[in-house]
Amino acid sequence: MTSVNTEPAADRIPLPDGGSVWRRVVRTPMRDGVELVADVYTTDPRPRRRPVLLERTPYGRRTRRESDGLGRDGRSIMPDESAAYFARQGFNVVRQDCRGRGDSGGTFVKYLGEAADGYDTVEWIAAQDWCDGRVATTGVSYSAHTQTALAALSPAHLAAMFVDSGGFASAYEAGIRMGGAFELKQATWAYRHALNSVAAQRDPVVAAALRSQDLRAWFRATPWRRGASPLRATPEYEDYLLHQWERGAFDEFWQQLGLFGRGYYDQFPDVPSMHMVSWYDPYVRTAVENFQRLGAVKSSPAYLVVGPWTHGARSVRHAGDVDFGSEATLDGNLAADYWEFRARWFARHLGVRPDDAAAPEEEPADPPVRYFVMGGGSGRRTAEGRLDHGGHWRTAGDWPPPESTRLRLYLRQRGELSTEPPAEGIDDRLEYDFDPAHPVPTIGGQITSGEPVMVGGAFDQTPTETTFGCEPPYLPLASRPDVLVFQSEPLERDFVLAGPVEVRLSVSSSAPDTDFTVRLIDVHPPNDDYPNGYAMNLTDGILRCRYRDSYTEPSPMRPGQVYSIAVTAPDTANLFAAGHRIRLDVSSSNFPRFDVNAGTGGPEATERRRVVAINTVHLSPEHPSWLSVHVLPE
Repeated sequence: MTSVNTEPAADRIPLPDGGSVWRRVVRTPMRDGVELVADVYTTDPRPRRRPVLLERTPYGRRTRRESDGLGRDGRSIMPDESAAYFARQGFNVVRQDCRGRGDSGGTFVKYLGEAADGYDTVEWIAAQDWCDGRVATTGVSYSAHTQTALAALSPAHLAAMFVDSGGFASAYEAGIRMGGAFELKQATWAYRHALNSVAAQRDPVVAAALRSQDLRAWFRATPWRRGASPLRATPEYEDYLLHQWERGAFDEFWQQLGLFGRGYYDQFPDVPSMHMVSWYDPYVRTAVENFQRLGAVKSSPAYLVVGPWTHGARSVRHAGDVDFGSEATLDGNLAADYWEFRARWFARHLGVRPDDAAAPEEEPADPPVRYFVMGGGSGRRTAEGRLDHGGHWRTAGDWPPPESTRLRLYLRQRGELSTEPPAEGIDDRLEYDFDPAHPVPTIGGQITSGEPVMVGGAFDQTPTETTFGCEPPYLPLASRPDVLVFQSEPLERDFVLAGPVEVRLSVSSSAPDTDFTVRLIDVHPPNDDYPNGYAMNLTDGILRCRYRDSYTEPSPMRPGQVYSIAVTAPDTANLFAAGHRIRLDVSSSNFPRFDVNAGTGGPEATERRRVVAINTVHLSPEHPSWLSVHVLPE
């Protein structure tokens, strides 16, 4: 493809430091004739041939997002400044509005058009006289999804990928659904961006209809239906959300380009890739799988960086109500700031440096994995009112760390977690009633874009007046009869977990379908600041039992029959200090993070009836249940 306008006029953009950058608008034709609009940033009014950094976004190419991060001075990074920084590092920079967003033409369909549009954009850029034939991609969240989507079509001129907090390995298993359940952050995201849609911008009635919705009230009225949702004023947003919600089984929809990187790894170009994510981010499993699989099938290096943050908040030392110490931020620890971290990585792998810079001294190679081990703090309240949990960075040659070993902790009748399996001759089990009308509330976790209904991060697992779906008295989740609590004795020594988390449960139910949820918790002992201790969530998972054997072919449960199921939670890394307890909570809901199982076995997104399920977790030698984690040496 060729440019519609090969030499558009450039504007000089002044910058706060007294410098400037040249910005020109270009229109890139897609294969179906739709034109996407982008800004090209260069250091000269007539750009020179250089490698290009491409970022594709649905949020507005000139709009700042929190996940863009902070500079080394703590100031917000603006898009023009970020582009100017990389232009000075030896790149030309392209920031493009995705189809149907910003100034670009066409209709926005979340995720599903980004492969072809991204491929066409990369190849169009490579043909311009200001590109040296190499296009590297970068971006956070949705801009990460766009990178793996286009990579699946094997663009010849893709040179490197910096995939931060996204890039679906399988959207069915992390990002849109997990364990068969639907992640309701998709609903809050859809509502927020419907407010900024073309329809809302053009029609004040549509905008007013959306603004009048009480989203928290709507979450109390799930499931939604077409014409009976907070998105009914924007039918295209309502339709794509409900279409995702209704596709419960892993069918051809979930195997499309843009949603299923796993099915296309062999087609990804063999280029260096960086995968960055946060422990309190819904894309932990995505980043880990992309790193592992691309590192295995490609000769180019793959890297993994995981910090103790919420989604894209790499410049902040706390997540939720917990402080992880001065080492927690990327800034000042892995690099001076996010700008420098990316610039050094791209320079190393593309051989680019500023025009006036001398040849750099050879730097040591980056370790394949850099990860933050949470824990080791005082356990007291900081001046800002947060728990001091602390933590530190480590490196590894792979993930999980090769030096780690798998440990199995058995769930026992009296609520213990023990390395000893249940003794012969016992038939222990624990039963509870799960009422879908009164689900267990979500308190933090791996959530993004959940406001105003839910927020991500680490919190004491006791609801407050701000916790969705809770009323006084605000008792700990452990006090609920539908939450089974299993915990170790106070630890005699520090205990470090780093790697995947899986819970194998032997279960039965009176219902044809029900969910089982798990939540791994670090229990701080009581002190003057926290006289009841502090139960800090680390990671959580869910399995909808109709998918216990197959995501593609769901099958009902037979009442009373015992099934062995695996509930996988995203990876984590945490130092359980001496005196702390390792705790696992088991239940059947985590709302509003996930939709609630009605228990009837009917269609998940439209079922109007609810039944109380009598759920049983078996703990006998014949039907054991256990937690599996990876442990680092002392």
